[in-house]
Amino acid sequence: MADTTGNTGKTAGNSGEVASGEGNSSPRKSSWKYIGPGIVVAATGVGAGDLVATLIAGSNFGYTLLWAAILGCLVKISLAEAAGRWHLSTGRTLFEGWASLGRWTTWFFAVYLVIWGFVYGAAAMSSSGLPLQALFPDVMDLKWWAILTGLVGLVFVWFNKYAVFEKVMTVLVGVMFVVTVYLAIRVTPNLGDAFAGLLPVLPDEKDSILNTLGLIGGVGGTITLAAYGYWVNAKGWTNTGWMKVMRLDNRVAYATTGIFVIAMLIVGAELLHASNVAIASGDKGLIQLGDILEDEYGTATSKFFLIGFFATSFTSLIGVWHGVSLMFADFVERYRARREVTGDEVASGAREKSWPFRAYLLWLTFPPMVLLFEGQPFRLIILYGVLGAAFLPFLALTLVWLLNSSRTPREWRNGPLSNLMLVLAGLLFIVLCVKQVWDQPWSEFF
Repeated sequence: MADTTGNTGKTAGNSGEVASGEGNSSPRKSSWKYIGPGIVVAATGVGAGDLVATLIAGSNFGYTLLWAAILGCLVKISLAEAAGRWHLSTGRTLFEGWASLGRWTTWFFAVYLVIWGFVYGAAAMSSSGLPLQALFPDVMDLKWWAILTGLVGLVFVWFNKYAVFEKVMTVLVGVMFVVTVYLAIRVTPNLGDAFAGLLPVLPDEKDSILNTLGLIGGVGGTITLAAYGYWVNAKGWTNTGWMKVMRLDNRVAYATTGIFVIAMLIVGAELLHASNVAIASGDKGLIQLGDILEDEYGTATSKFFLIGFFATSFTSLIGVWHGVSLMFADFVERYRARREVTGDEVASGAREKSWPFRAYLLWLTFPPMVLLFEGQPFRLIILYGVLGAAFLPFLALTLVWLLNSSRTPREWRNGPLSNLMLVLAGLLFIVLCVKQVWDQPWSEFF
């Protein structure tokens, strides 16, 4: 039977020993049958917050910033491609690359994962519980829906390996796709105005540059961009023979992201901007949209949208539960074994059953439940915001460093276009990081 999972396995050399990752590195033909990690990273990266941000951009500016949303997808294509190229060209994981740059990367990553995971866990559970509460308002309180989604995510990731995880994510992405495209068609887009929005024009208002940069930087990606290389390995792609397949997969990922984002911007422009209706930022903005859709198009459309909202939030939850736990397991293995770790180890599936993987799963699930009852500690939220803002510049600039050095085989190092996109991404995220740090209420922190 033909291998359609992408798992290359390992082959024996002349000496009878197993050659890790070297068995079959001849180029594979790009084929749709291999697509998978890209769907996972698209589903995980586009959360409820991204949809709300795009919806609000459409509400405030109509189609003016359509070009910025598309540019954001192109930026993320470059970052994810670079992460995947590192894994395939070197046979090493991204954390192994970071570790080669110095101990400072380890300290940053460790602190980031602990604080980010604690706060994100509560946010992801709450976001997934919100549409369920709206669909079943008389069943139980939001915090119990949130806890239920967290537990379901924990059990699902704990007992399943990557192949099943990918299939479920693909189904949920299909739901997201159908819902968002249906809504975009339902509100009857003005195609002339939409095409005009492809011209790079800034809104005529205060802070328009920073708002535009925020939209570009916020489309579909956080730490999940770094997780992409791990999902590539988990799929069984461990050497340069899969490079063309990975690049096709990555383009599919952000084409899918682009469709989600454009669809929601159309909804914001047609349904909210034309009527001068404002919605709240954050997940509650999507609940407001559900109410508006019910008034305009009936209960069935509203319920359909809430199902899509749940699919969007829950894919982000289980995607982080799996992908970031995989990164944490790699981090622990690197410093526990004191040796180089490889993509073949991720491909074997052993990491998904390891105690560090499961320990981080528990960290994402149970400690954050305290925040659902007690509220989010002020100082911790500030640190979460600062570390989160710092991660994407860290990712972009370390990829520039790794992929232009002797750590990467010469033929797979960055070309001029890759360097340009990664440097621009790094500068963009530095600006957004500085703005995030500047906007924090530091006087109250101290």
